[in-house]
Amino acid sequence: MSKINKTRKFAAVKRMISPNDARLQHGAAAQAVAARAAPKKAGEALVRNVPQVSSAMFFAHNTALGPPFHVLVDTNFINFSIQNKLDMHKAMMDCLCAKVTVYITDSVMAELEKLGAKYRVALRIAKDARFERLPAMRDGNTYADDDLVERVTAHRCYIVATCDKDLKRRLRKIPGVPIMTIKARKYEVERLPDSNTFI
Repeated sequence: MSKINKTRKFAAVKRMISPNDARLQHGAAAQAVAARAAPKKAGEALVRNVPQVSSAMFFAHNTALGPPFHVLVDTNFINFSIQNKLDMHKAMMDCLCAKVTVYITDSVMAELEKLGAKYRVALRIAKDARFERLPAMRDGNTYADDDLVERVTAHRCYIVATCDKDLKRRLRKIPGVPIMTIKARKYEVERLPDSNTFI
């Protein structure tokens, strides 16, 4: 058996920050930070910008949601409904066990028109008379995700139907907004206060 060669550590010292390091604050910069951290005088009122919370919110649950439900539909939800051979209106009524009003925004329609001939069936379904059209929150906004998030933040009376992971992640940060997705060839609602199963 041979000896195992170990490399020696020469001049192993503890690493320290140089006094000239840019991360250290000196002079005017340190005083500015200290001035911001120091409490203001007793005579001055502290001004805070706190967003107004809806009176329908009970912690994270929205009590304003009830039949007839208002559902905002995203572009990919229409496409996945076609792939799974689901009639959107009937499947939503089966999922929620109540009357449903489906809304499609102008930005979703613009996205479907941009996708071209491959998604013409989805565009024809979106133009159905049963679905109500909503104007975009901002003029000329064709990015549907931003439009849906902005609308739901302003008015918390909608269920958002989407299969987009990024949009779902953004919507989960907004309290009181249920998300409808497709699982096992049927619709499923996440974070609806009246449902028996909380997912």
